Amino acid sequence: MSAAPTEDRNTLADTGVRVPASSGGAGQSVPGALPRSADPHGIVEIAGLRPRQRPGDGGQVSQADVDLIDALDPLAWRTVADWLQERPSVAGRGARVQILAAFLRWLHTVEPGLNLLAATGEHVDTYCRQARSGALTVGVRIPGKPLSSATVTARGRVLSSFYRFAWSAGVLSQAATPPDITWPRAMTRDERRRLRHGASCLAADGRLTEAAAVALLEATGAGVDALASLTGRDLHAVGESLVLITVRNSQRDVVTFPIPESVMPWLRVRSSLRSPEDLLIARHDGRPTDSEWLRRALVDAALAGGIPERRAKALCPPMLRAVTATSLVEQAACDVPASSGA
Repeated sequence: MSAAPTEDRNTLADTGVRVPASSGGAGQSVPGALPRSADPHGIVEIAGLRPRQRPGDGGQVSQADVDLIDALDPLAWRTVADWLQERPSVAGRGARVQILAAFLRWLHTVEPGLNLLAATGEHVDTYCRQARSGALTVGVRIPGKPLSSATVTARGRVLSSFYRFAWSAGVLSQAATPPDITWPRAMTRDERRRLRHGASCLAADGRLTEAAAVALLEATGAGVDALASLTGRDLHAVGESLVLITVRNSQRDVVTFPIPESVMPWLRVRSSLRSPEDLLIARHDGRPTDSEWLRRALVDAALAGGIPERRAKALCPPMLRAVTATSLVEQAACDVPASSGA
């Protein structure tokens, strides 16, 4: 088993490194994840990354690849380890190790001593171009043989995934951010969790209207016009604790959603200051809100929740509406009981 750097990698969680929640959602464990209280001895502690000592011994990844990654400095190693654990698939983790190790070998050749977290998008682009043209002499099975377009695309996608993860974790400087990485259109679970936290931060700062607007957008996926037209009459108490809100979708049909418990205090304050016919989500001067107002509120909440500035500024209501609608559909599908027979 290869040895990890001597520094305690677990202490990095207290140095400002913000690691996104796994794809399993906030608060859910990932199979094979390194517990923060553990004293890891390398990435072999992660399920699915048992190194091969010899052919046929049941090992899952190359020992040389493991040694290469375990030789990284503590911050880069911790980032790689968290990125690997983000991938719940054992096969996916192994592929990530293989591709990242191949890139590291190439990086050490072209720029000896360059830190993995200091590489840029130009490095990733150059690596992919050389892989496609057959110019790679390290990190490939047959040096000088061009890799297929599909293989190069897959490698580029994995490397972009790592740097996107590192950026969202706050371990890359603006200068080191690979410029070719584009953010996915859909928001991740971790980004939505951060957005909800950001809405709470806005509320704590006295910006109840913006906080409620962002929270309702995230929870319901309602359109800008629907949110802008909400009044106190759209709030409906059911029992002692549940409160529903009715909005109109793009077809002008009435749709009902439960209001998140955290949002209720904000709406109570808003509704107590106006009549039932007054708008719940309005500007400070009483004028209706619009898409630009909601977009600014969304960006402010994202920044307050710790989403990187570049990503935060790329967010818009339609993006959040799309991912919220998808989540609601998936949840509804899971709630439908299986058929008992044909």
